[in-house]
Amino acid sequence: MKKSSTSIHLFNMICMTAMMAFVPVIGPLIRALSLAEWHGGLVVTVSGVFWMLLARFWGKRSDRLGRKPVLLLAGVGFSVSYLMLAGLLDYALKTPLSLLVLLLLMLLFRGSMGVFFAGIPPVCAAQIADTHSPDERGSAMAKLGASGALGMVFGPLLAGLLAEYTDLVTPLYLAAVLPLLAVLLLAWRLPASVPAKNQSSSRVRLLDPRIRLPLLAMFLAMGSVIISQMTVGFYALDRLHLEGLQAARMAGLAMTGVGMTLILVQVVLSKAKQVNSLKVLLWGALLACGGFLLATVWISQAGLLVSYCIMAAGLGLVFPSVQALTANSVEQHEQGAAAGTLAAVQGVAMVVMPLICTLFYEMNPILPYLIAAALLLLLSIGFAVYRPSQQIEY
Repeated sequence: MKKSSTSIHLFNMICMTAMMAFVPVIGPLIRALSLAEWHGGLVVTVSGVFWMLLARFWGKRSDRLGRKPVLLLAGVGFSVSYLMLAGLLDYALKTPLSLLVLLLLMLLFRGSMGVFFAGIPPVCAAQIADTHSPDERGSAMAKLGASGALGMVFGPLLAGLLAEYTDLVTPLYLAAVLPLLAVLLLAWRLPASVPAKNQSSSRVRLLDPRIRLPLLAMFLAMGSVIISQMTVGFYALDRLHLEGLQAARMAGLAMTGVGMTLILVQVVLSKAKQVNSLKVLLWGALLACGGFLLATVWISQAGLLVSYCIMAAGLGLVFPSVQALTANSVEQHEQGAAAGTLAAVQGVAMVVMPLICTLFYEMNPILPYLIAAALLLLLSIGFAVYRPSQQIEY
């Protein structure tokens, strides 16, 4: 089990590193290619759309075919799609293309990346659920979350440093190769998986009553993350009255603090032998609520950094707990479908929340923070009275 879990954690971290390496170079690339800013937003969003649409598909296939072959296929497809996007951008920087053709090809290859990446987080979570008992899943999911958080930190850092000393496309070529290395690692280290019995009878629906509240919790938690990401730069400009470059630096510092806090909290949680996921989720939601409220009253650079770290600490407790509660509410042969459903809800939040939170921000800069705090408070109250389905023993 230890060898299996370690390979899954490394695979998840490497693929997340590759995915996030796109973030720091997309802006400069859009400018260099003479595209508009909204073109960059569209290219980034398309992967979230496919994540939303196909996470359940991948999860169900892993229930039917086994975790290992699905992860290997997703990893290879993700790498090849990434390589095609990097090659396109490299060519376009040297040879001018029609803007419409360039945009359509970028959407095609970035969308293809989203198609295959949609299978990686949910099937990794399903593999962890397969190899751990219900009492162990809270800490195991926290370790998986920590590996993803490491990728979220390493990806932008690696790409930013590499771009500074090479060019804008070299980080993308490196990021395209990383998933192939992860696939080789998984092929070597992950034992062959056998599909569960009765694998064709998965009954997990998009709004399955057994996991309805955990799904709502995932939507609200992911929505809170989006709110914090979308507003941090505007907050530094409008509330802290910083200049553009200073605001960008402050926003980057805040998000680095978020990443490091997520890693620390989930590593600590992963050390626990048994975790009461329901209580951890409740207190995590309250802690995150406090962080959002603090951001509305402590208007300073230190206040922004501290409040964002508190938000991250709370959400770092919420995410693995939601995954554990979901896994514990379904049968063994439904783990992939359940994890895929959870990932699809994350995708929904990634698609709809950026527009919603920016609209509220235009009304009042503190309104998105207050709304996130209120939703997290309601979530904690909901789980205070929640009685989960009877845990499934394997």
